[in-house]
Amino acid sequence: MAIKYIVMSTALGFVFLSVLSSMIGLHNPVFQMNENQILYLYSTSAQVLAGTYGLTLTGFIFFRNELSREQAEDDSLTDAVERLKKRYFNLLGIVTLSTFLTLILSNLVIAAESASEQLYLVILLNVAQSAYLVSLIVIIYFVFEVVAPGKIEKVSKQIQSELDVSGTTKTGSLENFLGNFNKMEELLSEYSERYKLTSKSGVRLKSRMPTSRTLDFLFRSSVIDSDLYKQGKNLVSLRNSLVHGAEPKVSVEMVKTSEEVLKQVRSALEKRP
Repeated sequence: MAIKYIVMSTALGFVFLSVLSSMIGLHNPVFQMNENQILYLYSTSAQVLAGTYGLTLTGFIFFRNELSREQAEDDSLTDAVERLKKRYFNLLGIVTLSTFLTLILSNLVIAAESASEQLYLVILLNVAQSAYLVSLIVIIYFVFEVVAPGKIEKVSKQIQSELDVSGTTKTGSLENFLGNFNKMEELLSEYSERYKLTSKSGVRLKSRMPTSRTLDFLFRSSVIDSDLYKQGKNLVSLRNSLVHGAEPKVSVEMVKTSEEVLKQVRSALEKRP
């Protein structure tokens, strides 16, 4: 589910529950609580939610570090991992906002408990509990989203669907596409070795610069233009998505694009002194 739909669903759910519970509380209350019960319920709810948020944040940091470790070990995971990190960060933002809104409302309930205006207190009581329920639902959704199996494969399929419309056009030769990509990768690898574009990492004193990084370097050095740079990056992303779980097929257009990119990259590198 897209982030904007999650935000809309959360907001609409909060408003609906707040209005419904407030109407019930004003006209036909299910529970009637005294001062001590109100103070205990809302202070305890705030503590439980704060503790749950803390544990959720700790788990998020752990899984994010795991994703970073996998990315460091396999640079072909970069596109999928970066997209997952961005999604998880956005979801964490929703969790944070809903949690702090609930904590604020709970504090307002405790502060206004002795107020003489009962109408205001009843509405505030029900709005705060609605926010508490919505916050728990959002946290549960976030947890299941993070721990769900097959995350990389799912994101890889999304990347493939965005970069290649093979589902609606004639399917091309996957072997030709991968062959063109491998030739382009070899050219970029030779270039990086020629200009000593290597990096130090772990046990290996030197490791070849990833294809995507080499394209970044060529673009910044004005060896390739922005169009070729974008096409090359798209080919890298599509190839990586195929490796990590996307449907093993490409469109005829992408095969032709890979051939054209290969020619342009070879021509650009031949002109490089």
